[in-house]
Amino acid sequence: MSAPLSYRAGPTDAPLLEQTIGEYLHTMARRFPERPAVVVRHQQIRWNWQEYVREIDRLARGLLAIGIRPGDRVGIWSPNNIEWCLVQFATARIGAIMVCINPAYRQEELAFAINNVGCRALICASRFKGSDYLAMLAALAPELASAEPGALKAAALPTLSWVVRLGEDKSPGMLNFGDLQTLGDEADLDHLTRVAAGLRASDPINIQFTSGTTGSPKGATLSHHNILNNGMLVAAGMGLTEQDRLCIPVPLYHCFGMVLGNLVCLSVGACALFPAESFDPATTLQMVEEERCTALHGVPTMFIAELELPHFAEFDLGSLRTGIMAGAICPEPLMLRVQTLMHMREVTIAYGQTECSPINHMTAVDCPLDKRVTTVGRAIGHTEIKLVSPGGETVAIGEKGEVCCRGYGVMSGYWQDAAKTAETIDAEGWLHSGDIGVMDEEGYVQIVGRSKELIIRGGENIYPREVEERLYDHPAVQDAAVFGIDSDRYGEEVCAWIKLRPGCDADEEAIKHFLSARIAYFKVPRYIRFVEEYPMTVTGKLQKFRMKELMSAELGGH
Repeated sequence: MSAPLSYRAGPTDAPLLEQTIGEYLHTMARRFPERPAVVVRHQQIRWNWQEYVREIDRLARGLLAIGIRPGDRVGIWSPNNIEWCLVQFATARIGAIMVCINPAYRQEELAFAINNVGCRALICASRFKGSDYLAMLAALAPELASAEPGALKAAALPTLSWVVRLGEDKSPGMLNFGDLQTLGDEADLDHLTRVAAGLRASDPINIQFTSGTTGSPKGATLSHHNILNNGMLVAAGMGLTEQDRLCIPVPLYHCFGMVLGNLVCLSVGACALFPAESFDPATTLQMVEEERCTALHGVPTMFIAELELPHFAEFDLGSLRTGIMAGAICPEPLMLRVQTLMHMREVTIAYGQTECSPINHMTAVDCPLDKRVTTVGRAIGHTEIKLVSPGGETVAIGEKGEVCCRGYGVMSGYWQDAAKTAETIDAEGWLHSGDIGVMDEEGYVQIVGRSKELIIRGGENIYPREVEERLYDHPAVQDAAVFGIDSDRYGEEVCAWIKLRPGCDADEEAIKHFLSARIAYFKVPRYIRFVEEYPMTVTGKLQKFRMKELMSAELGGH
């Protein structure tokens, strides 16, 4: 009898939603008009669902007034704020395609994003951290200085007509966000109603750039149906209701904030709470305490930063129950501290990728501890999962294979890039993740590495994740990143960048000795470097390709 195969389909008992996001918003506003919908701490915003939808529709009418139509691309380049939330829902309301632009992008990256998808309008903050957004725009489009708002004709940004800036100050060639809202006050309500009635749930309304940890960005194109249903299924997985209050310190420009934050809350009428423009551990815990949040999101590095605060014990986090940890595997010691010290007994691990809206695996709120710290859970509803060999055959349970998914959440493709889409989604509709996993008999999947991250040292396959897990067992190690470095002798050597816990000490020899007792000799890193921080994406994902570049340059100089 042949071994069972690594294939599972998630439950289908709860039907998928067939509405547009705009229709669903109005449903929620009618169901829960007086319930809290959004709180933005740094802007002193506190709206119920009725007020929120009124402001969303006001902005939607403003966008129609400046000529934005269904299918037009509208870029948003800003940290977390109420304007970001309004743009997300107002563009969906009129069927415009919101293009999420990373707040950390520099001038060339911004130009690439705008031109790659042909943005007609860009809504942007004036500045963020060390980035002067308006100066970058002025350098890219000097024509702004003499243009009327809406009449931009920039050689470097040929599709861009409108630049809408946040804040009260005036900038040449730009419309202020407040003025755009005022246009909505004057606009014809019937026009919005007619436009919204012509939209379908299958229409694309969001483009997310997936540069992440490798290569040049690709624009994953997602529909109302993709992301609203992902929000609904994830909310169900967390056991959320309209009574919940979700603290969202993760960035909105990424699916984590936009879908697993805003749309998760919308799907059940829960309240979305934003502590700050960008992640700050103390401000996040302050908001949890003051607002009695019941749920909190973050990547593992965020939870580590919160727990390591010197005055952590002073925060009252007793209201917390659940939340999502995603973006990287959670080490067991961290999971135990989050469950006990942060009271998040029902914290869930979620996994997927932007191209599937983004979640396709999740642990249940009552999942055993070992499953939460060693796996990413099981297939979520209406989603098929299989693990395949390099040749494309489904592997047996317990064997390593590439994680593939199929279902309602899979994107329509990368924006106007059939070749890249075909490299990722096969002829049968399976989305190939590039992640290597192992499925057990119960359908739980453990991620053991990236197919591109696999280190082949002298013919031996080494998955960085395995070495990282062992490093986490060392009492002095707070964080670890393992990757391969080119070697003339072995093809590749193993390298580890290690971040030590505050006040702890360890040297290279001690770490190697510790690992030698736990893993095969060829997996023990040849090179170890102690670092204070890692090159990361804004969402907290390690950029191993950048570490590899830096380490290769350093070693090449020897």
